Amino acid sequence: MMDRDDAQAPRVLVTGSAGFIGYHLCARLLETGHRVTGLDAFTDYYDVALKRARHARLEGPNFTAHEGRVETPGLLDDLIARARPEIVVHLAAQAGVRHSIEAPESYVEANLIGSFRLIEALRRHPCRHLMMASTSSAYGAETEMPYREDMAANLPMSFYAATKKANEAMAHSYAHLYGIPTTMFRFFTVYGPWGRPDMALFKFTSAILEDRPIDVYNHGEMRRDFTYVDDLVEGLVRLADRAPQAPKARGAATPGDSLSPVAPWRVVNLGHGAPQRLDDFIAAIETATGREARRNLMPIQPGDVPATWADTALQEALIGKLPKTPMAQGVARFVAWYRAHYAA
Repeated sequence: MMDRDDAQAPRVLVTGSAGFIGYHLCARLLETGHRVTGLDAFTDYYDVALKRARHARLEGPNFTAHEGRVETPGLLDDLIARARPEIVVHLAAQAGVRHSIEAPESYVEANLIGSFRLIEALRRHPCRHLMMASTSSAYGAETEMPYREDMAANLPMSFYAATKKANEAMAHSYAHLYGIPTTMFRFFTVYGPWGRPDMALFKFTSAILEDRPIDVYNHGEMRRDFTYVDDLVEGLVRLADRAPQAPKARGAATPGDSLSPVAPWRVVNLGHGAPQRLDDFIAAIETATGREARRNLMPIQPGDVPATWADTALQEALIGKLPKTPMAQGVARFVAWYRAHYAA
């Protein structure tokens, strides 16, 4: 899925195409001449108008939009049979660590049943490469950092993380049984324009511009591997051409590779590999908005972890070094988008 403009550009299915990351990925693929089929449910977990505004920007001859829930019986089977995608990027999910404590059933439906519907459809209609979103939250109670893909990661701290870890296991079984080349990618605190209203950057920017206090968890003693969305999308585009090979077909594994010994399946971190303090993130927002935040210091929340940090050795071995947009620059781009979009 490297940049190309000819008629041989692969057909790509993106689930969650009206989501934050899905929108940016679709936009990048369309810019480079790919034919994209997008599927989104437009659920009301957050502002549906924002999701529809994202999708509207993707309209064009190479983008085919579909609306529906991935957990709906037969929907993905019919869609994949008609679209015949060579690459499938599965981003559709019920997101949010804290919301998974309040409404766990929605995570069962979208994340578990929905992902099952997808891999079952691909059993009948195979693609060249299945790429499925996991999360850095999958590392759970692991305390050794940076997080490496070969860690057991068997102690999820939230139900959201548990569903994502289950997706990894389900996809591995189908990769083994049916030879579906699968890459699971674990995101690390993605941010940027068109971001989600439930995420810190959006909430902090909105509150600071409206002179409302911001809730700062763990009294500000948080570190995150903040990853700008364009850098992440670059990683996804490069990974698409690195489908795992079945063990009998591969050569010597890359040192530190998470490639399964029994299936064409691997997990890859996608992050900057440099944890940064939450206070520095807030300071970047203050600079970009020209206003000072009023902090409401709070204890760490259930299901949350004090720090995340990606080991990027495997990422770099597979696809090279990714761009690393400076945090101040990435935050400033978000604030500029927010002000323009909401006339703030």
